[in-house]
Amino acid sequence: MAASFKYKLSVIIVNYNVEYFLEQCLNSVKKALEKIEGEVFVVDNNSIDGSVDMVQRKFPEYNLIANKENLGFSSANNQGILLSNSEYVLLLNPDTVVEEDTFIKVVEFMDQHKDAGGLGVHMVDGKGNFLPESKRGLPTPSVAFYKIFGLSALFPKSKKFGKYHLGFLDEFENHEVDILSGAFMLMRMETLEKVGLLDETFFMYGEDIDLSYRIQKGGYKNYYFSDTNIIHYKGESTKKSSVNYVFVFYRAMVIFAEKHFSKKNARSFSFLINLAIYFRASLAIGARFIKRITQPIVDFVFIAGGLLCLTNYWDQHSIKFPPEVLKIAIPIYTFTWLLAVLFNGGYDKPIKFIHHLKGIVFGTILILIVYGLLPKDWQFSRLFILLGATWTFFYYLISHLFLHVALGGKFSLKSTTSTRFAVVGTDDEFQRISAILRETRHKVDIIEQVAIDDVKSSTAVGTINQLDQVVHIHQIDEVIFSAKDISAGAIIAWMCSINSDHVDFKIAQPESLFLIGSNSIETAGDLYVLNINNISKRDKIRAKRTFDIFISLSLLLSSPLTLWFYNQKGRFLGNLMKVLVGKNSLVGYHSIIEKKVTLPNIRKGILTPQDEYSVKDESMSEKLNLIYARDYSIRKDFTILLKSWKSLDR
Repeated sequence: MAASFKYKLSVIIVNYNVEYFLEQCLNSVKKALEKIEGEVFVVDNNSIDGSVDMVQRKFPEYNLIANKENLGFSSANNQGILLSNSEYVLLLNPDTVVEEDTFIKVVEFMDQHKDAGGLGVHMVDGKGNFLPESKRGLPTPSVAFYKIFGLSALFPKSKKFGKYHLGFLDEFENHEVDILSGAFMLMRMETLEKVGLLDETFFMYGEDIDLSYRIQKGGYKNYYFSDTNIIHYKGESTKKSSVNYVFVFYRAMVIFAEKHFSKKNARSFSFLINLAIYFRASLAIGARFIKRITQPIVDFVFIAGGLLCLTNYWDQHSIKFPPEVLKIAIPIYTFTWLLAVLFNGGYDKPIKFIHHLKGIVFGTILILIVYGLLPKDWQFSRLFILLGATWTFFYYLISHLFLHVALGGKFSLKSTTSTRFAVVGTDDEFQRISAILRETRHKVDIIEQVAIDDVKSSTAVGTINQLDQVVHIHQIDEVIFSAKDISAGAIIAWMCSINSDHVDFKIAQPESLFLIGSNSIETAGDLYVLNINNISKRDKIRAKRTFDIFISLSLLLSSPLTLWFYNQKGRFLGNLMKVLVGKNSLVGYHSIIEKKVTLPNIRKGILTPQDEYSVKDESMSEKLNLIYARDYSIRKDFTILLKSWKSLDR
């Protein structure tokens, strides 16, 4: 059978907007395919982050399918399967890292077990923690009930309640299982020809359950293979705590039940799942709403309460305020200060008190401006406004000092904490990675080098065989592995060995300006890239949008005068309207043909950083784009506008 195929293994990776993770995955796949005849298909579901350009530039030998729309996981994988020409097909997530001998081991196992139709492997997250979805049972109504209502989480090792993740089976032994994970799903082409491809009714989630079940119904077995490891960062496509995840995941289970269970069981299962959907969705929405609104409500009550106390103080000194004014003024003043603090990033985490101060100052100025425009009957006391602002300032100061002491964490008033790093790699890689860390981290305590062999260099504090001791003695917070110098197998082994909640891990890809890691099973993979993301921070986004609205509105209002400075008057007015409604920005990146670095997404600009210097060289334009993203401020936009305002009609 195998002789009729051109290759032994086809690796199919469906990507959607995870460029950096995809590059790391492909680097590991490339090494794992060195000792096996194989081919790779990257199916991109209309990403906008530069993934397609990266694959074309760095992995031209791989087969790239660039879809013009997001077809979903099943359809995209089927595209690759239909074009493949191998005895075995592997569906692999882009946010994974495989060991150098993973493909050899899994193919050998399949060759030795002719009854095997599908195979999954031992998966760990970015901290080396075992991922329980590496092995799963069939989600029958009872199993689904235990999963949905938390019994499987309470009793993970129980043979009755723990069937969803088969927690009673040893993670370090090979087992026959029901369901494989779509993150790493190896199958015989012979099996797929018999049972069919992925069911495209499933857009995302559930398709791996469906196909695994059909493999079993086709007379084959599914195996969990524990003799190799992969990293699965998880969470890049859908956050598990999101309402969207609840609906999509459990709806997929309904589709599965209606397809495979009897009508009676399917109806019962569907009712149960729909009940669970609205129950879990309500909890998710409620929890999110309460989490976001609690602190502002508490702040509103205390600030408004303080203002009322001020009016009582005035009353005691025979100074009367008009009651109808106070009923309106106190809520409006309080709301204005809260809104101004919110707008200036006062409720962003981690907390920076300077944002509260800016918000209070901005809110007070706004209140005084509006106050000055009111009729005399409504102007009862500027002193009251200033004292109210003073109370608001001290309230925020006292309340956040309390939260800092009592809760810490997200409420900590400290700026970014200093981090202690250990970089495992050669001298050259140590220098390169250190530069990235210092560029992307605001506070670096120390960066220690760990040598990759037993011969310790003069700058290293130890060798890789002493890594656990280095972490302990030097109180390391994050370990960075150089993928150029250390095998994926060794990296995963050390992650699993250290496996500490207090230590994070990152992997530095060769010749790339990013480091990838993940802090837990519940969080999306995180990464450090060269610090070009300043422009995408929430406070910068708000500031840029405010600048756009203020300038475009001012120019529109003054257009009877300003219009005469422009030849393309209609284009000028049209551009301002596009900025005002949020379609465009006054300043954006200069468009270049070949992008070497993917920049944070912002609105298309009328003006560009290139206009400030009248540069026409494309390579210099890209550098100006990078500098603009890295060093963005309103002052930068204002400078470009002052020098190039005559080009607003382009």
